[in-house]
Amino acid sequence: MLNKVVIFGVGLIGGSFARGLKQAGAARHIVGVDRSEGFLARALELGIIDSAAQTGNPVPDPQGQAPIRDGRIPVSDPAGQTPLYRFEDAIKGADLILLAAPVAQTARILSSILPHLDANTVVTDAGSTKSDVVVAARTVMGDKVSQFVPGHPIAGRETNGPDAAIVDLYKGKKTVLTPLAENAPAAIERVAQAWKACGAVIHTLTPEEHDKVFAAVSHLPHLLAYALVDDIERKPHSDLLFQYAASGFRDFTRIAGSSPEMWRDISLANQAALLTELDAYLAQLTRLRASLAAGDAAALEATYANAQRARRQWIETIEAAEPPQPKDAAAE
Repeated sequence: MLNKVVIFGVGLIGGSFARGLKQAGAARHIVGVDRSEGFLARALELGIIDSAAQTGNPVPDPQGQAPIRDGRIPVSDPAGQTPLYRFEDAIKGADLILLAAPVAQTARILSSILPHLDANTVVTDAGSTKSDVVVAARTVMGDKVSQFVPGHPIAGRETNGPDAAIVDLYKGKKTVLTPLAENAPAAIERVAQAWKACGAVIHTLTPEEHDKVFAAVSHLPHLLAYALVDDIERKPHSDLLFQYAASGFRDFTRIAGSSPEMWRDISLANQAALLTELDAYLAQLTRLRASLAAGDAAALEATYANAQRARRQWIETIEAAEPPQPKDAAAE
């Protein structure tokens, strides 16, 4: 069992990780760290976390004189009873720290925790890109980079915040670890066991492999969904179009409900691989346009039939092994 887990970001990803660990009895104490006081208050109220600290800042003592015990200030939090941590004391003594924040914040968060990081603490992340995260970790952590094990849970929903967190988000879902050469086997295993406690199935890739794969099957689909909805919204008759958009449009564009900030960061972080996939998709659209313009029914049907066959095979061989997702579930 992990004695102390610190989670940066108490929304969907971090909050669901906390809920999963709690249900499994895999963590004695979970500290939430977030830049949003409202998110921390709500996470405490919902019982997602046991204690809280705000990003990079000590929590003030309203009385100005309350004694500090074990790094915690004995004042009431918004839920009414849970002590609040000073930031530095939230980090000290942690068995595991999870960064569940937008990937562009990785370097800043690592810089903030580095002065307080114990030698036996393992740090991991939940970012949707890995090469940039590894560069940030090496740059900031230096010879302590062996304590950082990159990871990416392949699960999500388009809703955000502590209220979106669910206990079984990771059940039966893949979590990809991209270990570094410097990582000790015990550090990798600590991260793997935490995700397994949440029900995840562990896979391993290199950071480069990870980013190429997810540019194709995750990052490009999100870009396309955002682009389609944005295009329709900008049309002068968008109200009419949205009035008649039905289940097909809803299903295709569901992931456009995800966090714009997060997907901005992911798109830029994985720019090269995403551009490669976007160029390939543009070429496919050009071929389809030519077939449509030529009235080539056979070519159109061949493309549609191949896509149908491939999708059915994917569902039958991979997705059928996973439990059903919530209706609003989105792939990472």
